[in-house]
Amino acid sequence: MKVRTEARREAIIEAAAVLFQEVGYERASMNELTKRLGGSKATLYGYFPSKEALFVEVVRSVATVHLSEAVAQLSAPDRNEVTLEQMLMRFGERMLFVLTNESSALAVYRMVMAEAGRSNIGMLFYEAGPSECNEVLSTWMAEAMTRGELRQADPQAKAAQFLALLTAEVQVRLYRPSSEPLDVEQIQELAGRAVEMFLLGARE
Repeated sequence: MKVRTEARREAIIEAAAVLFQEVGYERASMNELTKRLGGSKATLYGYFPSKEALFVEVVRSVATVHLSEAVAQLSAPDRNEVTLEQMLMRFGERMLFVLTNESSALAVYRMVMAEAGRSNIGMLFYEAGPSECNEVLSTWMAEAMTRGELRQADPQAKAAQFLALLTAEVQVRLYRPSSEPLDVEQIQELAGRAVEMFLLGARE
């Protein structure tokens, strides 16, 4: 019996990410992936039972891992020692860095947008990462409301509004074939404007 290895699993995910980006989710096949990797399709299915399961792992490893890093800012050890504005800035800067500088993550986002109307790829993507990000941010918003730092409201709505403000100025980049990366100062300015606008409407 062959032993599964983490290295082999990662190699499959990397090859699948390239294949998905090249031909799209719907046209990608496990047969083609097997040809690129070598070996048998049975081995491939031993790691991932379906194309959908493999896609979810690609999303997690290529795109949403960066969202997890942004969410981690909300659970930083010194979270009780920084202001609400500083915490939102930390989260915003990390998320905006992904949306403007991580080419592999952007490629996955574009693929999802292109395929979402033809399959369940959009929800697979959402459930693999963004939903967790929204949930954690909502919980954090609720805690800020309990502490009196934000006006009482629907925390999920506030999380969605903050995310919308963060992405408002960079959303157009997803529609372009390519965009120049933004430097740290530009990202800080974008995050600062989003945080300022959010707090103007959400604070007591």
